[in-house]
Amino acid sequence: MIDLEKGQRINLQENLHFVGVGLGWKPNQGTGADFDLDASAFMLNANGKLPNDNFFVFYGNQASPDDAVKSEGDNLVGGGNGDDETIKVELQKVSPNVEEIIFTVTIYDATDRRQNFGQVRNAYIRIYNDETKEEIARYDLDEDFSIETAVEFGRLYRKNGMWKFEAMGYGYKHGLARLVEKYGSSVTYNSKNL
Repeated sequence: MIDLEKGQRINLQENLHFVGVGLGWKPNQGTGADFDLDASAFMLNANGKLPNDNFFVFYGNQASPDDAVKSEGDNLVGGGNGDDETIKVELQKVSPNVEEIIFTVTIYDATDRRQNFGQVRNAYIRIYNDETKEEIARYDLDEDFSIETAVEFGRLYRKNGMWKFEAMGYGYKHGLARLVEKYGSSVTYNSKNL
């Protein structure tokens, strides 16, 4: 297992077909309302945009149209042991027009609840072989995001026919709306009614 630093990249094994992406976090004590953090995946083309809205996998759309990326569901409170949310990727099924998959975590209803990533600790993303459960790499987010409500944790991307992973750790204000705008989706995401 490799402990990654921000910006570090690794090659994934050629015979790796099923990847699990686990994301975890713990809210600081005494922060008031439950923290509902949401993991999402943006499947992007060569222009860095969604081919269409269905390639945005989140609590309102739990599987991509190529059936390659699936969300395991929405944890409304977080803070448990192990991964709080998981996204599964079947690499061989990923649509040929998808060049990279960005994994993000956002705070739901952050403005009304007055929450940000400065109130969250032990946040991480880990990549593992979903067949053997062997952990491949882990990135612990240690930046102080005192005003940010959305973080790009990492990305899987293709280069010369090979899959690679990069630890990112970029924070944004304005939550999921900012990421949806950045990657070109028109999805209505603000309802938790699936």
